[in-house]
Amino acid sequence: MKRLTLLGATGSIGLRTLEIVSSFPEEFQVAGLAARGSNVELIADLCRKFSPAAVALLDRGAVDRLSRLLAPPRPELLAGPEGLVALARDAEADVIVSALVGAAGLLPTMAGILAGRTVALANKETLVMAGNLMTAAARRRGVKLLPVDSEHSAIFQCLVGHNRGDVHRILLTASGGPFRETPRARLATVTVEDALRHPTWKMGAKITIDSATLMNKGLEIIEARWLFDLTPDRVQVVVHPQSIIHSMVEYIDGSVIAQLGVADMGVPILYALTYPERRPTPAARLDLTRVGQLTFFEPDTEKFPCLRLARTALEHGSAAPVVLNAANEIAVAAFLERRIGFNDIAALIERALGDARTDDVASIEECVAVDVETRARVRTLVEGRTA
Repeated sequence: MKRLTLLGATGSIGLRTLEIVSSFPEEFQVAGLAARGSNVELIADLCRKFSPAAVALLDRGAVDRLSRLLAPPRPELLAGPEGLVALARDAEADVIVSALVGAAGLLPTMAGILAGRTVALANKETLVMAGNLMTAAARRRGVKLLPVDSEHSAIFQCLVGHNRGDVHRILLTASGGPFRETPRARLATVTVEDALRHPTWKMGAKITIDSATLMNKGLEIIEARWLFDLTPDRVQVVVHPQSIIHSMVEYIDGSVIAQLGVADMGVPILYALTYPERRPTPAARLDLTRVGQLTFFEPDTEKFPCLRLARTALEHGSAAPVVLNAANEIAVAAFLERRIGFNDIAALIERALGDARTDDVASIEECVAVDVETRARVRTLVEGRTA
């Protein structure tokens, strides 16, 4: 039986993971749960159902509220960023599912790697911020980094059984988001509700906005560069509105291998948890006769500049990807709070990248420092726009 520590238990990936645990009770056991703490009642319900040994909440005040909701014997309750790190490091788990959204996943994911635990990675921001440091630590500790994102899981599956040296490039597919056919001029007036209407996937608010700006695909380019050890020019994006092909690998002989399936995050989650084996699931099956057409387009980087900004940050390296991620998180939050417009997201990120330091980021602590500095700077820019 595999013991799991789940970072981001109340998000869409976390809850889907727990559904899988419930479907395979003889295979998985929950050792630890972590969440931000915004939904204490849900966390209490999860504790009663899965009986984790420890729970960590980023919101310190939420820990007391959780304690009052749980009857003894309670799990060990941990608080704050250091609580999440302690959970990832110390909980007796075989696999850490890293599904916290944003930079909050950086330190606990690294703690899990340093503790020698397999990581099922759904938190792309950790590799965006510290890809070189994360992958180097995983190699030193002999830790597997197993992708959970549907695109990176697809690439991973297309690589199985093949020589990595024979890879010519990888093709990340993108749905194009809710604004694929929206005229560029109209993007200045789109609303939060418009941006949250993703045509294919049901996700949390932050990642849905990232999909609307195509920043999500930009972050995935950076993640793929580190996960699969490829130069940036060998990671390409193609818009595929049907979201049937989840990504592809092109080999040096011109062969292209693709992974296809219905849009169900349960499939890549379960594959990461059972790798190298597979399990039968009740997921809907792909019927290509009903799908009909599969179409593909070049992404429009003029209309969606976040894709261009992510690639620029990757090519510049050093602190630029950390700045990109931090600026994006603050800008997306401001948009969701209706304090800035949709186009302001990319404008704020570009401004932050223009001010980015150019020296190398040599440690996780330096990543955190750049992240904190950038967030403060972009918050000030947001205040200026709001005023």
